[in-house]
Amino acid sequence: MSYQIKPLPAGLHFVATPIGTARDITLRGLDTLASADVLAAEDTRTLKHLMEIHGVPLGDRHVYAYHDHNGAQVRPHLIAAMKEGKSVAYASEAGTPLVADPGFALAREAIAQGIAVTSAPGPSAVVAALSISGLPSDRFLFAGFLPSTSGAAKKVLSELRDIPATLCFYESPKRIAKTLASMCEVLGEARPAALCREITKRFEEVRRGTLRALCDDLAANPVKGEIVLLVDRGSDEAAEEDIEAALDAALLQMSVKDAATLVAEKFNLPRRQIYQSALARGKAAREA
Repeated sequence: MSYQIKPLPAGLHFVATPIGTARDITLRGLDTLASADVLAAEDTRTLKHLMEIHGVPLGDRHVYAYHDHNGAQVRPHLIAAMKEGKSVAYASEAGTPLVADPGFALAREAIAQGIAVTSAPGPSAVVAALSISGLPSDRFLFAGFLPSTSGAAKKVLSELRDIPATLCFYESPKRIAKTLASMCEVLGEARPAALCREITKRFEEVRRGTLRALCDDLAANPVKGEIVLLVDRGSDEAAEEDIEAALDAALLQMSVKDAATLVAEKFNLPRRQIYQSALARGKAAREA
């Protein structure tokens, strides 16, 4: 793949980098990396390796490490360089800058200082996953990573539950089983979903099914690698099997009255309707 060294105007130039396959970078991205006066990256080793693969010379240019832990210290140096009339190119470790990325604060500061900000667009894990998931793509919401604690994660999921859009999350292999279990509980086991991992890499895989099916499959076949998890929007009416499953689970732990209240609130249904169903299911369980 070729590149051209072109004059870049002073300012901040974001460069989207491959999420796996090195050849996914754009020609404009290579031009920007070859032409910028100053380079900055979330991981300097990753950027230098990418430039080596494509034959883009670093020369005597310094590559600043810019990430969550040192942003406050490095940002003033980059802003000062731009104010001096230099072009600064910033690259994420993988994907599009500012999408779950520390470049956000740098962009905000540059804009506040009246500095021009441009982007050489390219790879994005969430968009790539959406395109191969088989789920509706006319409207989607990127929710990033869920909170690490179970209670906080379920609270966020409750807030997202009724949004009429495909929900997109980043997740790690260590947390994915816990996350799917929380989604089954809060979003409903019957929701269609897709687990996309290692996109554009050697072991790329997409698992499709309901949240419950994915949860069960994961227990038997654990995954490794970077994950994008997508969940279909909820239907206007709760599936009968979801309501029954929720009632059965609640009745194991609490009274009929409390179980009916919990499930009615969860599915936004009339409490009396759910209470009658809970009575019937409780009676059937006792007679079985």
